[in-house]
Amino acid sequence: MTDESLPYPVGLRLSGRRVVVVGGGQVAARRVPALLDAHADVVVVSPEATPAIDALADHGRLRWERRPYEPSDLDGAWYALALTADPTVNAAVATDAEARRIFCVRADDATAATAWTAASGRYEGLTLAVLAGRNPRRAAAVRDNVLNALRDGSVDTTGVRERVAGVALVGAGPGDPDLITVRGRQLLAQADVVVADRLAPAALLAELGPHVEVIDASKIPYGRQMAQEAINDALVEHAKAGKFVVRLKGGDNYVFGRGFEEVQACAEAGIPCTVVPGITSSISVPAVAGIPVTHRGVAHEFTVISGHIGPDHADSLTDWAALGRMRGTLVILMGIDKLGAIAAALVQHGRDPGTPAAVIQEGTTSAQRTVRAPLSGIAAAVAEHGIRPPAIVVVGAVVALGDTLPPS
Repeated sequence: MTDESLPYPVGLRLSGRRVVVVGGGQVAARRVPALLDAHADVVVVSPEATPAIDALADHGRLRWERRPYEPSDLDGAWYALALTADPTVNAAVATDAEARRIFCVRADDATAATAWTAASGRYEGLTLAVLAGRNPRRAAAVRDNVLNALRDGSVDTTGVRERVAGVALVGAGPGDPDLITVRGRQLLAQADVVVADRLAPAALLAELGPHVEVIDASKIPYGRQMAQEAINDALVEHAKAGKFVVRLKGGDNYVFGRGFEEVQACAEAGIPCTVVPGITSSISVPAVAGIPVTHRGVAHEFTVISGHIGPDHADSLTDWAALGRMRGTLVILMGIDKLGAIAAALVQHGRDPGTPAAVIQEGTTSAQRTVRAPLSGIAAAVAEHGIRPPAIVVVGAVVALGDTLPPS
């Protein structure tokens, strides 16, 4: 193939077919996953390999021949990739492949290869592959731009994509609209109706088209709220009317989000329901505030509880005595107004009153605020600084780790 010739784009169906990868370094580690996704019979030939390839071989995902390349390795192959750091070996693989009429990729010299690896990505059953001559960075940039446009709805695929039906429960993440998952944003862009929580990022709703009906399902503590039964009814009613409904919830659907109640309601009504997990605030908000919920030698466990019912409430399902005895990290959601009673119960059952504690309000957003104090004084610190929900409480030695970092 000359430098001027144009590649002929084609999709290879490699399921069950032998593909030989010569080389076990980082380039091979990047190429192998896509081959495995295509269900190819992958054989890696290399005296050494990255830990990732080694692990895939240990799990039976591929075969690793721990030796130098031999021409017979290409016997029965449909496709070959010469990915070593040695141009001589790569040239030998390409020559042997040419003799056998096997298309071959070369990592070191695209002009001497009979095949090029496209920068590829997938979106709703579409496979996007971009070739940019011998400029892989340009190909990757174009691929990413097109995929982003598909995902955010900038490129209209109406009439092309398969019609989505039913209901999707989408966890929107902790607050920053950029922290919604790719799949969540894809489904949101296809919605006819969005039933949104108060904690769902408002910026995501602002991106919706004018044809999308937005239903406010806010649940304001001790204030106006839409009953859970009404939310369930709205999901079912609109889905039965042939509309695609997205239930947009802050954090994750199943972490104190009552998401499974909505799944049950859809199932009882015969409505198909897709669940898209979200980044839970119980881990992500402490992280952005400089608090890891676990750390080697400091905390080997973390527990997430709901604080909306206090320790002295008859309906509480929490074992407060066990929490007081534990040494790991405690993360409390929806516990601001009962924080004094919660702290007292933990101390009563064995927690050191001097245990570091922190409260992060509106984490991951521009309004984020963090207050730190010993467990015995955290409730007073929250009152002093006017901290209000939504806020996450973290109790444990990990809270103090942020003080070990140099100033940013």
